[in-house]
Amino acid sequence: MNSPTYAMPNILIVDDVNANLVLLTEIVRNAGYTARPVINAKQAVRAIEALPPSLIILDISMPEIDGFMFCSMLKKNANTRDIPVIFVSAMSSEEDKLKGLRIGAVDYITKPFHPEEVKLRINNHLRLYKMQQDLEAYNKKLHKIINEQLQKIYDGNKKLINAMVKLSTEGDPYELRHLDHISINCRLLSISLQLSPIFYEQITNNFIEAIEVASKLYRMEQKITDGPSILEVIYGENPQNEYLKMAIEIVKYQKESWDGNGYPQGVSGDDIPLSARIVSVIAEYENLAYPNDKDHQYSHEESIRMIQDKSGIIYDPNIIDILLKIQNQLKESHSTE
Repeated sequence: MNSPTYAMPNILIVDDVNANLVLLTEIVRNAGYTARPVINAKQAVRAIEALPPSLIILDISMPEIDGFMFCSMLKKNANTRDIPVIFVSAMSSEEDKLKGLRIGAVDYITKPFHPEEVKLRINNHLRLYKMQQDLEAYNKKLHKIINEQLQKIYDGNKKLINAMVKLSTEGDPYELRHLDHISINCRLLSISLQLSPIFYEQITNNFIEAIEVASKLYRMEQKITDGPSILEVIYGENPQNEYLKMAIEIVKYQKESWDGNGYPQGVSGDDIPLSARIVSVIAEYENLAYPNDKDHQYSHEESIRMIQDKSGIIYDPNIIDILLKIQNQLKESHSTE
C-alpha cells in the first residue's frame, strides 16, 4: 500500500479534545492546507511514519504521552527534529511557555485562541520552514559543486605535476624513483603524525611540485626564472589553491633549521611550516641512504642515526620521534624494487 501524498503543505493536528480538534481542522483547511487530525501521540506517530507533516499543531494536556513529552521525542529523532511544532494549550503560565520553547517548539498559542491568529502563525512558520529546507537543499547542492570542483583541481594538479616532473628530471630514472620514494615517505610520516588526509595528499604531490619543478625547471638562456616566484605569482591569482600554498611553503622553508640557524628566512621552531619540516627530514634520509653517488651512501641505520643527532638542532624533535618509530617502513619502501 502506497503512502498518501499531498501537493499542498499537510499539517498534523494532535488534540484529545474533539471540539478543539474540529476547530483547528477547520482553521487549517480554511487556510488552504491539508489537515490531518489525530487524538493522541500514538496515532500521531503512525501518521508521521506514513507521511512526514509540514508542521505539527500539538496540545499539551493529553493522556499517556503529553505534548511536552511527545515534542521532546520528536526533537531527539533525526527524521523529525526539524518539523516545526506549535503548542496550543490552555496552560498559559510563563513557565509552561518557556518549557515548550526550550524543548523545541517554534511557537506557543494559548486557549482560547483567535482563528485568524492561528492562521497567521501557521503561515509564518510554514514560510520559515520552507526557507530552511530550501537553504539546506542549496547548501547540499553547493557542497556537491565545491567537492566536484576541488576534485577537478586535484586531478588537474596531479596531471600537471606528473608532466612537469618528467620535464624537470629529463626522464632520469634515478630522479623519478628518488622523487617517488620521497613522496611515499612524506605521506607515511604525515599519516604517522596523525595529520588530515587532505594534508598528506597535498604534501605527497607538492613535494614533487615544489622541490623539483620549482627549483629544477629549465632555465632558458635569456630567461632565468626563480621557482618560488613562479609559484607565488600563480598562487596570487589562485589564492584558494591549497596545493600551491603548500608548494610555496616547502620551497621557501625546507632549508630552515629548528634552532633558527637555517636559511633563507632564518625562522625557527613551529614558525617553520609543518610541510617544510616533514619534507626536510625525508629528503635528508633519501639523500643519505639512497644517493645517486653510491660512494657517499650510508646504511639505513647510519642515515637514521645521523638525522637523529640533529634532532632539536636542524629537525623538529617531535617529527624525529615519529621517524624513529616508523624507520623500518621507510626502508621497506625501497625493498620492493
